[in-house]
Amino acid sequence: MSSNRLPNVAHHHNDRFTAPHPPLTNDQYADVVRALRDTLRRLEFTPPSVGPRTLVALDVDGTLIAMDFTLSKRVKETIARTIATGTQVVIATGRGVSAALPVARECGLTRGWMVCANGAQTLRLDPALPGGYEVIEQLTFDPREVIMALSKVLPDAIVAVESPTGFLVSKPFPPGELIEEQHVVSLEELCAHPVSRVVLRAPGMSVEEFSDKIAAAGVQSVEYAVGWTAWLDVAPQGVTKAGALDALCESLGICRTSTIAVGDGSNDREMLEWAHLSVAMGNATDEVQSHARVVTESVWSDGCPALLDAWRMNALSAHRMNKGTVY
Repeated sequence: MSSNRLPNVAHHHNDRFTAPHPPLTNDQYADVVRALRDTLRRLEFTPPSVGPRTLVALDVDGTLIAMDFTLSKRVKETIARTIATGTQVVIATGRGVSAALPVARECGLTRGWMVCANGAQTLRLDPALPGGYEVIEQLTFDPREVIMALSKVLPDAIVAVESPTGFLVSKPFPPGELIEEQHVVSLEELCAHPVSRVVLRAPGMSVEEFSDKIAAAGVQSVEYAVGWTAWLDVAPQGVTKAGALDALCESLGICRTSTIAVGDGSNDREMLEWAHLSVAMGNATDEVQSHARVVTESVWSDGCPALLDAWRMNALSAHRMNKGTVY
């Protein structure tokens, strides 16, 4: 899939989690939005309109937030403007529920839907529900075979599985890497119950060596690097963000031609292939960008809100013109 890149915009691939420059000024941001509006107009297909029959799926880490775990003012304001059009805005993340909910709430997403654990969990958000949500689908698998295979090739790595109270871990993660509570247990206890995903973390190991070890284990997985080290997610066979979003769209009566997705990681590839308008972040790798129709600016330059602003402005302009209003 060929990608439309922004003209005269620097993209940073090699250091995905270190801010390469200060935030954009308002004038610089406006220039990016204008360039994206032009890019969207030049597409060989018509992007979705705004409204309740359109679904916008947004990744979290590397898309809405960088490694400082903060949401910019532009992200929050643009999501609010998108929600105000009636469009279905859905967080689609590799995070578990307890780590994803604070992001959704800070974005103003207290009603609607959310996809967690790379598609293994789908939630309905509603402030009237206990905790503000209910799990409407959860896909699990028996983790024993995977955990034993990974532990054999990487005996010193951290193994973790999600639990209702956070993560069960073979040893603590490095400080700051997990928002959820951690409970250290034995490998046998990690294998005891069906789970939505298994996480493997090898502090200090290069991504290349880590990838080679995982390949030797022969497990079915979704693999992506976090920061300067290596992180592996193993989900139930065939489970992806795309699959969960497709099922959600079917239940809501939303056509695939009315979908938009924005992401940056290798766990977003299927989602980008699935969406009608797929957008990769400027901090994504070239390989991930190859799965998208459009490449926006980086997370540090508010590439996601810039894309949403450009799309919304174009869609509203087209709507006014169709009604005979000069804009």
